[in-house]
Amino acid sequence: MSSVRPATLEQWLAHIEQQHPQAIAMGLERVREVAERMQLGRPAEHCIVVGGTNGKGSTVAFIESIARAAEWKVGAYTSPHLLRYNERVRIDGKDVDDASLVAGFNAVEDARGDTALTYFEYGTLCALWLFQQAGLDLAVLEVGLGGRLDAVNIIDADVAVITTVDIDHADWLGADREAIGQEKAGIIRGWKPVILGEIDPPSSVLRRAYVLGANAIRFGSDFFAEDIDGELWRWRDVAFRLELPQPALWAPIQRNNAATAVAALRALDRPVPRTAWAQGIAEARITGRLQRFQRGGVDVLLDVGHNPQAAAALATALKGEPAQGRTLAVYAALADKDAAGVVEALQPQVDGWFLAGLEGARGQTAAHLRERLAQTHAAEANLSANVSGALDAALAQARPGDRVLVFGSFHTVAEALPVLRSAD
Repeated sequence: MSSVRPATLEQWLAHIEQQHPQAIAMGLERVREVAERMQLGRPAEHCIVVGGTNGKGSTVAFIESIARAAEWKVGAYTSPHLLRYNERVRIDGKDVDDASLVAGFNAVEDARGDTALTYFEYGTLCALWLFQQAGLDLAVLEVGLGGRLDAVNIIDADVAVITTVDIDHADWLGADREAIGQEKAGIIRGWKPVILGEIDPPSSVLRRAYVLGANAIRFGSDFFAEDIDGELWRWRDVAFRLELPQPALWAPIQRNNAATAVAALRALDRPVPRTAWAQGIAEARITGRLQRFQRGGVDVLLDVGHNPQAAAALATALKGEPAQGRTLAVYAALADKDAAGVVEALQPQVDGWFLAGLEGARGQTAAHLRERLAQTHAAEANLSANVSGALDAALAQARPGDRVLVFGSFHTVAEALPVLRSAD
């Protein structure tokens, strides 16, 4: 590196993108070595690590919101971001400012020496350093990719959460749920609780918990979420019951995420006032999860869902709240995703498809995406070069009472958000 370091956050982000020959390089040796040089200990008095295929960001948001309602000082680390890198690191519910991130990146650089770090590893070490300075009661850390070899896994958490396990990032994690579960289970620690957010987790996850003596606490077996009516639902386990408001985050799957978050905080064995559970569930927000906008009588929904499991959850949500008219889907996906599986899962709820291209190393044109969907209902889709063009095309065809779903990746939502917000 030259003797002149980056000065601004924008310069730092451009710099750290270039510091490792691979965008993804799995393994903990390098990041652990730099963490030791930085003298990074525990990032907070208590720590929860959240892994899984889908639902991680929402589960982090619920944990963070409940803990803040309990008047704890909370830090949350998530990825990827939508519009600004600052979204990845929150302290007391606020994105950290540029100056704090620059200070964190300087601290990493001071300790790095000749060790090459990926973009995510830089960001993880920066976040842990900022959390250590902040005197937190709780740090909630979202795993970036997998678990066993993810940079977040240098932290020994008090509670591990594995939300769901499904096929995604198969090139890195394996081609079936058992192999992927084995990678996700790498965040489990001996004799510490692990919360499993689905009723049928892979046996590889359960086996790892058993080998380590970790207490596996399973949704649908050890804790339950039950509807009371349209306004309330019940969380319960063998010793505790809560009546809670339905989450403001719209979609049936969000109640499961909220229930998983409650179980994670219960497993910390730190008292939470009863009022904080309800307040936290009601106040939790996260961008790009069936986020709703209105355009001339047309509902526009944004969602970052990008694999068949997420698409199936989207389909359930759409079926549960039918549109008065048609549902039109604007879909843009990265080239390494199971696009046909996504379209198949959503097809019963979609009346028309609009495909968009995405730029970048993992992007693809709308024409290439349509080629991959030749055997699906999206084979005759309208094509646009970018997401904003596809959104315009869908809205031009939509009539009052119709709805437009814009989904397929964080990149898709990131392109649509400014367009929709600027029209508000």
